[in-house]
Amino acid sequence: MSVFHVDVVARNPRGEERVTAPVRCLVDTGSELTWLPAEVLSGIGVDVRRKRSFLTATGHTVSRDVGFAILCSEGYETIDEVVFAQPGDMTLLGVRTVEGFGVMVDAIGHRFVSQATLAVSAFPHRPTR
Repeated sequence: MSVFHVDVVARNPRGEERVTAPVRCLVDTGSELTWLPAEVLSGIGVDVRRKRSFLTATGHTVSRDVGFAILCSEGYETIDEVVFAQPGDMTLLGVRTVEGFGVMVDAIGHRFVSQATLAVSAFPHRPTR
């Protein structure tokens, strides 16, 4: 396994002209959600939607605010839940965002690789007799 970082930009979905400066994030497919500094998200007016609990790598449970943001990195974009990280928290690009980008992580090449998105069959289900 290798570790690499990417720059992530967040935009407010209710006013896309409100955008963050790039934030350096660890690509962490072990983290469900993306974590960006709370002051960065608040600075572009991202609203707190709810509070969630998370189990840390050290086994501790922490509670953090989450909201919605448009996330961009390496030419890819998606909308996702984002955690309002507190001082001492890491900045992470989580697996849901990676999947929303429609990419796979190339851990050896330290990059994203585009992949086809699986689609549901367009044919209606026909019951068998």
